[in-house]
Amino acid sequence: MTETDTAAFDWQSFLRAWSEEWADSLPDDEARNEEDETARRARWLGFPPASEERITAMEERLGRRMPPSYREFLAVSDGWRHAGGFVWLLAGTGDARWHDNESGLADLFEEYLDEDAGPEERQEADLWRRGLQLDVESDVTHVLLDPEDVDENGEWAVYTWSSWLAAPPERHTDFAAFMREMYREFHSLRAGRREGAPEFVNDTTRRLDAQVDRARLEALCGDWERAAQALDEAKEYGRPRATGLGDQLRRLLGQSSGVDFEGLVTDPRYAPELLPPLVAEHASHSHWDDSTLTYRLRGADDDLVALAYATLEQVRDGTYRYTATGPFGEAVERARELARWGDADGAWQVLRDAVPLWEPLGPDHLAPLGWVADPLLGPLATPERGRELLSTPRGGQVGEAPTPTTPLDPGGLAWLAEPDPGNNRRTFRFVLVEGVDPQDLPRRLADGDSDSDSDGDGDGGEKDGAGGGAELSEPLTSWEARRRWLDGRREFSSYDDRALMSVGRAGAGWSFAFDGEPAPFGGQRFVSPATRASAGTRAVVVWSGLRRGHGESYFHLSVARDGTEQYAFTYVDGEVRQSGEIPPALDPSRFFFGGPRGGGETERALLEAVAGEFGVHLPRHAITHGRLHTFTTGSWTRPPGEGETYMVIRMG
Repeated sequence: MTETDTAAFDWQSFLRAWSEEWADSLPDDEARNEEDETARRARWLGFPPASEERITAMEERLGRRMPPSYREFLAVSDGWRHAGGFVWLLAGTGDARWHDNESGLADLFEEYLDEDAGPEERQEADLWRRGLQLDVESDVTHVLLDPEDVDENGEWAVYTWSSWLAAPPERHTDFAAFMREMYREFHSLRAGRREGAPEFVNDTTRRLDAQVDRARLEALCGDWERAAQALDEAKEYGRPRATGLGDQLRRLLGQSSGVDFEGLVTDPRYAPELLPPLVAEHASHSHWDDSTLTYRLRGADDDLVALAYATLEQVRDGTYRYTATGPFGEAVERARELARWGDADGAWQVLRDAVPLWEPLGPDHLAPLGWVADPLLGPLATPERGRELLSTPRGGQVGEAPTPTTPLDPGGLAWLAEPDPGNNRRTFRFVLVEGVDPQDLPRRLADGDSDSDSDGDGDGGEKDGAGGGAELSEPLTSWEARRRWLDGRREFSSYDDRALMSVGRAGAGWSFAFDGEPAPFGGQRFVSPATRASAGTRAVVVWSGLRRGHGESYFHLSVARDGTEQYAFTYVDGEVRQSGEIPPALDPSRFFFGGPRGGGETERALLEAVAGEFGVHLPRHAITHGRLHTFTTGSWTRPPGEGETYMVIRMG
């Protein structure tokens, strides 16, 4: 039955079941007023039914025919006690009346309207003048039927509002939908068993608990949509486990606000998987006050709270590492190594292929979750990939494998010619080196008197952690790397152009070093690093400023092998300088004959040509959203010659 299918709604059965469940939930020794005690003994929260004559008399008094679902309710019970937890008496034929701004709330809501508020907003504020009031006794909770919010069946919407809730009025499609919601509210409040109260077990709770059990198996089989729907319904009734299970699905679908894995995160069995994403969400929104973290860990013992704060510290400093057992855990390590060097799609494929081998930590564990807090694996998470993971049978269950999601990286180099979300990437430069690992790039590109970090894990890096010399930093976001690189610097010189570069793999047999915020192009003093990078191999350098918003536009390409430049060209504002035998595919006359065709169009064509000539690509997702090792290169400019000047800026 849908929310609007009131014609088929069985009010008698619905209200009778509600009354009996309410009566059974009351402690025998609880103090009650006479009306409630009578209702408990009668096992009936309602009143005698209203006759058609009585309903018609009410309608004549009010001047309107009542909506169908409210009329049908009155014909079964002329009013209702304890509609949810905060409305103690709901109006029948004798008590329903026009609110007529009795509460003064129309004036209050109108005060908050902007001068440019539209008709819909003003109509919402006017609800307090036109609404039919149904609350007779309540905890400052108003229930109004709106005669101007009418559907095709003649049903009036119901609005509820409580002064102690910082929220706008809540809309229910009709009176039956409102009563169903109040019934769920009753269940939710009773589900948290009070001391001395009878165990809250009845046909409804048994049905919902069995539904939760089925949903758990459906989720493990990959049918997460059916599972999510069943768990959401059980959650509305306050059933144990429903929120904790449903939150696992919600988190992988990209929802983090309000997700706290209720009842499971404080279980030591599940804490290794559920604490990290909870802590990561806290870290992303709370920088000064960590006391709210303990609020989300209600019921946790001291050891678990200590683990949460230790994990929080690791998440904040980027040292948290997700681990898992068995074959899936082995795949996690392989995926991290791929992600470390920029292969986001390859890393995801490794994780995805291993999901069927994953085993839960306990009966209420639905999917691997801790990886979303890992600094290297977390950037792989998208809502689409979350759906793919959840659609994959796992934990010993069988089912059909889902269709793989679209890769995050487009391949090639042309994406660099597209505006980035902030339209900040107008210039960039990169170095490609063939046949070497990324951790070898600092030795080739930094000053010759520095040694590289031999294993590339960043453990031997500079104190600033941002690649302050020939050693690789730990993996950092581009923002973190540049912040650390600039931190403490007091001198900036046009004489020395040392680049902060991210490194990774650029396809089969190639490594890259990329700078997305280069200094101004060096012009006559520019020296391509391709020569020193190409010792014993081949190196390619690209520096583009074709889409600059002001100043000269430029593009440089140079290729070297075994320490000797093979060919190069530099375009600067309509002029091309070139040397060596340039392959036809890269001939600058193809791109700059008669001037560039337009910065972005020419840049794209050049980048496509470079990618095709060398079979390379740069990983967009890792560069823009992930974490990569960084280091600082040697200068891209030669020392000034006789008569040349340069500028030094010293700060502080």
